[in-house]
Amino acid sequence: MQWVIIVVILVVVVAFIALTVKVVPQQRVGVVERLGKFNRLLNPGLNILIPVIDQVRVYHDLRIQQANVPPQTVITKDNVQVQIDSIIFYQVVNPEQATYGISDYVYGVRNISTATMRQIIGKLELDETLSGREKISNEIRIALDEATEKWGVRIERVEVIDIQPPTDIQESMDKQMKAERNKRAIVLEAEAAKQDMILRAEGDKQSKILKAEGDKEARIREAEGLRQAQELEALGQAKAIEAVAAAEKQRIELLRSAGLDETVLAYRSFEALEEVARGPANKVFIPSNAVETLGSLGAVGELFKEKKKG
Repeated sequence: MQWVIIVVILVVVVAFIALTVKVVPQQRVGVVERLGKFNRLLNPGLNILIPVIDQVRVYHDLRIQQANVPPQTVITKDNVQVQIDSIIFYQVVNPEQATYGISDYVYGVRNISTATMRQIIGKLELDETLSGREKISNEIRIALDEATEKWGVRIERVEVIDIQPPTDIQESMDKQMKAERNKRAIVLEAEAAKQDMILRAEGDKQSKILKAEGDKEARIREAEGLRQAQELEALGQAKAIEAVAAAEKQRIELLRSAGLDETVLAYRSFEALEEVARGPANKVFIPSNAVETLGSLGAVGELFKEKKKG
């Protein structure tokens, strides 16, 4: 009998401790009600309650949560039914409001998201819907923030996962996409051919320009060489004439220094001419205007011979 009493006491003590001591893990918060009225929040760690009087209404997870919104069929502005699948990321920032502001904030977030999505998609055409995922996500998040602010819930992000148009429209879009790809391929091929022709023409042009420049340079160098050769030849001839003139000048100076005048020099020249004419095959032609000069030179010759004998 005593063992039974001890066991009952132990059970009561354990139950008392279980009702009195509450250990809350990190990133979780408990809402405590005292006699049915909100009293306080249980923070992470060890917390003491008054048994029977204090009760934990609910625990809230303060980490960012995600809620999958079931696929919704909505109608666009151009009367096309599309199926949209989205996901919502939220966080409880006020556990008291999340407990007493709405019965089920997750369900409320999903319903507001669905209603807002229908309103947004109803203002967009199909092409705008397919290409405007970011715009749709931002507008849904703004609408949810306005509604959930009173619930102690903050919407972190809304993502539109998939947008599915009807099958026939999807097939038409696939055909259009293939046609567009073929068009781009043809355009790219034509552009490549155009660039190839341009590059070839540019290369041919540059080749001709370089060849013309080379021919021009060759002609310039050839003309320059010819000019220099002519200048050198003229310079050589001028030097030769200058040397002959200098030699002739020196010879005349030597003759003058020997006492021979111009008449004697002329006579010596005709003596040399006489020696040349003595050859059997030599003929000397004397101009008519030189006969008078020869006559006078004959007299000079006689005087010269007499002078030589004396």
